[in-house]
Order: sequence, then structure tokens, then C-alpha cells
Amino acid sequence: MAKAMDFGVQSFCFRNFKDNTDVAGKVKQIGVDKIEVCGIHSGAFEDLGVWKDEVAIYQDAGVEIVSIGVQTFGEDMVSARRWFECAQAAGAKYISAHFQVGNFQTVVPKVAALCDEFGIRIAIHCHGGYCFGGSPDVIRCLLDTGGENIGVCLDTAWCMQIGPRQGKPIQWVKNTFKGRIYGVHYKDFTFGPDGMWEDVVVGTGNLDLPAFVTALNDEDFDGYAVIEYEADPENPVPALTECVTAVRAAGV
Repeated sequence: MAKAMDFGVQSFCFRNFKDNTDVAGKVKQIGVDKIEVCGIHSGAFEDLGVWKDEVAIYQDAGVEIVSIGVQTFGEDMVSARRWFECAQAAGAKYISAHFQVGNFQTVVPKVAALCDEFGIRIAIHCHGGYCFGGSPDVIRCLLDTGGENIGVCLDTAWCMQIGPRQGKPIQWVKNTFKGRIYGVHYKDFTFGPDGMWEDVVVGTGNLDLPAFVTALNDEDFDGYAVIEYEADPENPVPALTECVTAVRAAGV
């Protein structure tokens, strides 16, 4: 199966449900068996022993943890190492990440060294125009600083949020960051006249979902992919189920 179609869900979609057994059940309910776990469902990855118990919950439910994050890497290398240990304990090969403007020049090489040590890649989550690491120029700088173990987590909605000239998910795959897309968040926004965004079922907003999936397949995308839908936090299952159906239809 193409990696673009072998997708899961971001646990932040279930942020109002803190019990991991409940979350694992909802993952299966929407029709997938993979998850990227964020800090809300991990005790912020503070205790490796507790985390291993939580990993077992997902494994027993038949849900694979493909990534953890999004983690903000700073000067605290003790926490950074623990996050890598947590990813390793789960069998995940990726950590989605943010870096910080004040310290990235020293932090990124240290994190890249941890990538070498653990055999885990970092995927920089592009979080729109208001977040460091959201613009292509900044991302290029981070990739150049970190080398091949540092790539991009292409969140399609936040990519588009930076504006139509630069925020082109398909172009990022085929040209801008060709070969460096290590993760995908299938996510979609509509935008109001004031530029404010609204989460919608993926493919029903501004994202050309079939063309995006085609681009991933054409470029032999080999990372991890998850759906992220942040609306309806009290009852996310119906819309997430629609998202799963939409992504699968886009791959036909």
C-alpha cells in the first residue's frame, strides 16, 4: 500500500478524551489503525515507564504509533533525549517537531545527532504564518542546518494559511521540499474575508485532495501520514470518519 494511503490520525483530534483506551477505540471506530500521539495523551512524555504502559494500550488495541509530537525542541536536551526514547519505545520512526528562533542554530544540530543515535527522523511541523518554522525560507534554513535526518511534516491546512503564493501543498511535495517530506497532516481549512480559518472535512475546503495524494504518490512519499481535524472536539468521530472516507477516495 502506498504510504499516502497507509494513514492514521493525530491524537489531538481526541483532545477532550484523555483515556488512552478510549482514544484507541475511537481510532478503530473511524476506520484506521495508526496514530500520532501528542503530549495530551502521553503525560507530555515525562515518564518513560508510564509511557510504555500507554504504548501497550494502543498495541493491545491493534493501533500502531507511527509518530509522537508535535514536540517543541529547545535547549533542554534531557527532555529531548527522553522524547527520542519514548518514540523508540513505541516503535515510531518519526517525531513531529517545532524549533525556536532564539536557539535553533545550536539545538537543531544536537537534535540531528539524536536522530543518528536513535534511527528516528524529525519532521518539522509547518504551523502557519504566525509560527517560527511556518514559512518556506525558515524551513529551508532549518533543513540545511540539520541535514538529511530533519525533514518536513507538511500540514496541508497550515501550509495554505501562509497565503496562496507560497502556501501550496502540492508544490511543496513536487518542488519546494522535494524528497524532504517526512510526514503529512491531512488537514483542510476554509478562510473568511478577515483571513480567519475554520477546520472542515479534508477535501471540502481549499485543499485539492486528489491532486495532493497524486503528488505524494508520484514523488514516492515514504513517511507517515495522519488526519488532523480540530473541530467538534466533544464529538469528533463523525467528521473524522468522513475524513477517512475522503482520503481513501482521493487515492483511488
